[in-house]
Amino acid sequence: MVTPFDEQGGLDLDGAVELARWLVEHGSDALVLAGTTGEGPVLADSEKLDLWRAVAEEVTVPVIAGTGTADTAHSIELTRQAEKAGADGVLVVTPYYSRPSQAGLEAHFRAVADATRLPVILYDIPGRTGRKIATDTLVSLARSVGNLVGVKDAAGDVVASGRLVAGTPDGFELYSGDDALTLPLMSIGAVGVISVASHWVGPELGAMIEAFRIGDVAGARALNARLDAAVAFQSSETYPNPLPAKAVCRALGLRVGQCRLPIGPATEELDRLAADLVASLGSPGGAGGAPTGGTDGAPTGGAATDGAPTGGAGGAPTGGLHVAPPGGANG
Repeated sequence: MVTPFDEQGGLDLDGAVELARWLVEHGSDALVLAGTTGEGPVLADSEKLDLWRAVAEEVTVPVIAGTGTADTAHSIELTRQAEKAGADGVLVVTPYYSRPSQAGLEAHFRAVADATRLPVILYDIPGRTGRKIATDTLVSLARSVGNLVGVKDAAGDVVASGRLVAGTPDGFELYSGDDALTLPLMSIGAVGVISVASHWVGPELGAMIEAFRIGDVAGARALNARLDAAVAFQSSETYPNPLPAKAVCRALGLRVGQCRLPIGPATEELDRLAADLVASLGSPGGAGGAPTGGTDGAPTGGAATDGAPTGGAGGAPTGGLHVAPPGGANG
């Protein structure tokens, strides 16, 4: 989920609650707060705690707190504070910039998981962190850390992802961390997506996941093709995530404000492009008239908004964040 700011760039907790409710109404099974899309690196610890607490008190889906940093001790402290603030799980990104060895990564993730009773999802995104979590490292952790329940996979290597799914125990879930690769990753065993585009096409993402889950591969492929432009909008070299996500939210009338430096603010051109995209989609969650599916406004098969994970067990990672049976809803 993007993090709303006011006109002065301060944290807008009322806007965050409103957005969280809107995302749940439009299919998010869970919400990731203070992740990449939520501008976690530019939020103060006190702001993260206020955000986690405010949203957790107002939604009925799991709240997953982005607690990973480049510093193991800091990550442990944020994870402990997230648990106290009411988070239902944590998302822990690979330590960035310092590029640890695989042994260092494994020790880091074990230390963070050992510090909490909450379910832990690892976040593998080497393009941002400078270091991929090796498949052997992930398998070792999945087999030996009891509260490690899944991985957000944004590594872009479907072959390695397939080997990971084959090597990890039942109950360890793989979520796509790249909207564009959700369907390919579903084909090798992913259960859903921790999504950015779910801010504007959550029901369609959920419908695609559900179609694949029930064996309607042709239907899933058709939905995936319809979503191409909507998904591609979320990031580019000129407008990196979450600039486009916030622009689309503003075009939808959602109170999110601008991104903080060094990402924001957005240009007038981006706001125009976002308005054009929204117009092409029709009603919110309407990718060219794609079916929405779902229950209570949430598509079956679901997605999560980074957003939040959708798909799998109610879009929330299994291992402690169950809110619906497999084939759940979206974000």
